[in-house]
Amino acid sequence: MNNHPRHHGQPPRRPNIGITPDWSQPEDQPFARYELKVPYADAVLRAGGLPFVLPYADDPTCVDAYLDRVSGLLVTGGAFDIPPEAYGETAREGLGALKEGRTAFEAALMRGALKRNMPVLGVCGGMQLLNVVLGGTLFQDIGREVQGAREHEQKHDRTQPQHPVDVRSGSLLAEAVGHGQLMVNSTHHQSVRSPGRDVSICAMAPDGVVEAIESTAHAFAVGVQWHPEYMATTIPVHVGLYKSFIQKAREHRR
Repeated sequence: MNNHPRHHGQPPRRPNIGITPDWSQPEDQPFARYELKVPYADAVLRAGGLPFVLPYADDPTCVDAYLDRVSGLLVTGGAFDIPPEAYGETAREGLGALKEGRTAFEAALMRGALKRNMPVLGVCGGMQLLNVVLGGTLFQDIGREVQGAREHEQKHDRTQPQHPVDVRSGSLLAEAVGHGQLMVNSTHHQSVRSPGRDVSICAMAPDGVVEAIESTAHAFAVGVQWHPEYMATTIPVHVGLYKSFIQKAREHRR
């Protein structure tokens, strides 16, 4: 009887994935706190990565040190907007709260990662930042600025979808989740107005709102406007995006 396992060798290496946390200052607490929704880390683990939370730093040497130690960067979302000055505009009615310190840190990390051609996944606000970092602009408020737009801030359970998007065939996103119609959740009030340099739109909602982008100048720099990590069990195809991201991170540092 052969008691040896079928598969020899080590399991695939888990690449280190840097994840940007949110930040808050509770009124009744003396110290601010970092916050990260568990599904982000769970999705990285499920897809074969090893998640590390990256506390904010404004020292460029710290940003470089972080990037020296990870093989992929996941920029998360949150209930805040990117300062319009970052894309050459001034604030208009409908602009939400800002977190300038967080945005500055994430932008520095993202620029550094892209310079290294390190895989980058931007989720929700992370997608918007990816577009801005690559020279694009945003609608400051979809309801006020996109004629005929549907509601993109769903009120029901975020593990359930809100609307379909059309995923463009031939894109990195399509390789990860398939092309054609995909049901997604929706928790955003801003979206891409003009794509940045070498930025390709790879998914759109029926109302014309841009729902996913990717850079054609990098190995893997993808942004999605929805939260695939929230639907890992309800619509498991969404895990494919994290799996593609982790595989690219694994290949990035051989």
